[in-house]
Amino acid sequence: MRAGAGLPRFGAVHVAIAGAHGKVARLLTRLLTERGDEVTGLVRDPGHVADVTADGARAVVVDLEAAGAAEVAGAVRGADAVVFAAGAGPGSGAARKDTVDRAAAVLLADAAELAGVRGYLLVSSFGVDAVRGGATPEGVDEVFVAYLRAKLAAEEELLARAASGRLHVTVLRPGGLTDEPPTGRVHLERSVERGSVPRADVAAVCVELLDAAASVPVGGRLLELVGGEEPAGDAVARVAAHDGGAAG
Repeated sequence: MRAGAGLPRFGAVHVAIAGAHGKVARLLTRLLTERGDEVTGLVRDPGHVADVTADGARAVVVDLEAAGAAEVAGAVRGADAVVFAAGAGPGSGAARKDTVDRAAAVLLADAAELAGVRGYLLVSSFGVDAVRGGATPEGVDEVFVAYLRAKLAAEEELLARAASGRLHVTVLRPGGLTDEPPTGRVHLERSVERGSVPRADVAAVCVELLDAAASVPVGGRLLELVGGEEPAGDAVARVAAHDGGAAG
């Protein structure tokens, strides 16, 4: 969030990241802290504190499946924006897809509102439209269907809050995630063809989206992301201009 991004603070700003030990979250933390921003990293496992601290964040142990909104609000208070990058992870069942990928994302929104934090960036998933309206895509196992339903439900709840003016919400749906080196070039639109994208490029786009938080329109911003040819900063600037710039 560079000076001039339209946020009410000067100099370094503060981002709270839920799921701070995840791969994208750790890359995002490093990008933010390396340029002087403050990051609070929320983790469930005390064993992850050392890694998150080494990334440059202030680590806070909080279990988003067990905590209440007031406890989480205490952890994110003072931040300019929150990022939900948590997930139940591989090997978890359908029930945890709901308690983490939906309920924890909503809890973070509740906490942000209590703490007076308006910006919310949700790292969602490509393909959630396949389960819209209760649809069940063919050839997809039931746990992944539950994951898509949880992500879609989180998106819908957050965008409803954006529509009512309670939060400034950006939803980012990355394509298939890889550990390839960053290219710095992406395809970012409301809807894109299925594809893959390096996690490092997802993190870079998250930084740019946080910088563009002032231009999020009422009703929120929903974008899909895969690898492409446009520099990440240019792609986000184009989206922000289309949405009406800082007056949006």
